[in-house]
Parts: sequence; C-alpha cells; structure tokens
Amino acid sequence: MKIGVIGAGVIGTGVAHRFAQYGYDVSVVDIDPGKEKVMRRNIKNSIMGYNLVNGGEKKVDYKEVLEKISFSTELESLGECEYVIENVTEKIEIKKEVYLKLDSICNENCIFLVNTSCIPITKIAGYTSRKEKVIGAHFMNPVPMKNACEVIRGCYTSEETIKSVSDFLGSAGIKPIIVNDMSGFVSNRVSHVFMNEAAMVVQDGVASPEDVDAIFKECFGHKMGPLETADLIGIDTVVYSLDVLYEYYHDPKYRAAPIMKKMVDAGQLGRKSGKGFYNY
Repeated sequence: MKIGVIGAGVIGTGVAHRFAQYGYDVSVVDIDPGKEKVMRRNIKNSIMGYNLVNGGEKKVDYKEVLEKISFSTELESLGECEYVIENVTEKIEIKKEVYLKLDSICNENCIFLVNTSCIPITKIAGYTSRKEKVIGAHFMNPVPMKNACEVIRGCYTSEETIKSVSDFLGSAGIKPIIVNDMSGFVSNRVSHVFMNEAAMVVQDGVASPEDVDAIFKECFGHKMGPLETADLIGIDTVVYSLDVLYEYYHDPKYRAAPIMKKMVDAGQLGRKSGKGFYNY
C-alpha cells in the first residue's frame, strides 16, 4: 500500500519513518528539495540510535526503511495514495491551499489525515469535496517511539473513515484514541495551558526552568517537564498554538506568556535554534 506524507519536518519525518518501518511505501512531499537529505539522515540516525540502545533485540535495517521512502516537491506524486497524512505548518491559509490542491489530485477513495495541534478538523474538511473522508491524526514527537495517536472525529467524518484509519494506524503499532472536534482537542487544550503557566512561573521569578521541570519529573513522575516540552515543540509553535486557542475560545487562560513572546522575538525557539528555556 502506498501512503503520502506532506511535510518533511520533524513530525513528517517521524511519520514517514514509522510507516516505512512497518512496510508501507511512503511518498513524502515537501516544497524544499533540501529537506530530503536531512530527512534521510535523521531517519538513519534515529534507527542507528535505536539499535544501539536495544542491542539485545532484533535490529532495524535503516537501508530497508529508507528504500521504502520516495521524495518529491510536487503534490501530484500523491495521486495514487490510499491515505495522505498532512503535516504542514500550523497556518490555516497554508493548509487551505494544500487541501484545495490535494482534493483535485487524489483519487476519490483517498482518506486525508490532518496532523494539527489546534485547528478544527471540520474547518479543514470544508476545503474538500470529501468531508466524510477527512479526520484528525495528532501524532506526538518522536513519532517512531509513540504507540498512540490522538484521532479527531470531525463533524462530517464517517464511521467508515474512523474504522479504516483505526485499522491503518493499528497496522503500524499505533493505538488510536478517538476524541471529538474542537480547537486544541484534548492534548493541546490541556498541555498548552500547562506550558504557558510554567513559563509564567519562571517569568515571575518563582523558580528556575530546571526547578520547575524537576518538580513535575521527580514529584509527579512526568518523563519531561513542561518547559523541556516547550523547547522540544518549539517556543514559536507553542505561542502560535496558544494564539489559535485564544482566537477560538476568547478565554484569557490561553494568552501567551510575555516571556515566550519575547523569546520568539529573540529567536530563542528551543532545541531547533540551540537556545530556549535551556541551552542545547
């Protein structure tokens, strides 16, 4: 089976890696041709790191995985895909342009999986002629290591689509957790308030980033603290998602902390820039 992945950033690369490792032929599309080399290098490094840590288990052959992945800068390469997983930036105008094109390119049976953290799935579905075949699939980073996915049922999403996507995800070892459509769904409505308030604690001088994260890791058993998580996601992405949530709900709890807005202005975006709440 051939599937499409739009966007070769961190999440798109992880999605391509995951499904290729489970035997799918994956066609990746990104407007930047330079992303192919970076994507392939990151997948290779990820697999080599996994093999090193899991020395006693069956090794994954990175060459076999990479052979299952093709790359293009043209959406037309996705015409024969059965599923397309879209991972473009969280800008509604960009997503709208992608779906208007995608709808005319893909065969009528193709299901669109929208990987978004905050934008309502029903809104995205409205840009297509196949509203019942549009569903949210909020993959978490790092995708190759996460065995569950927040799946969002839009207003028009059919039961057939939910069943098909659940089986599809399950075939790659991913458990679908199905929720209803509303901006931010479950994960980001909760997690972004959590990260935002943690940033406010630092801004107010109550505690350092290290101490904030230590409390949640050592006292509550979290694998990562809220500020480490913000750095991993990208401070700019967190701020933008908060802006989307605030626009949708008009609730002041979603107003981005001034310290994070300042960090974005300073280019301190977290791991991807080398500096955020921590230095990398």
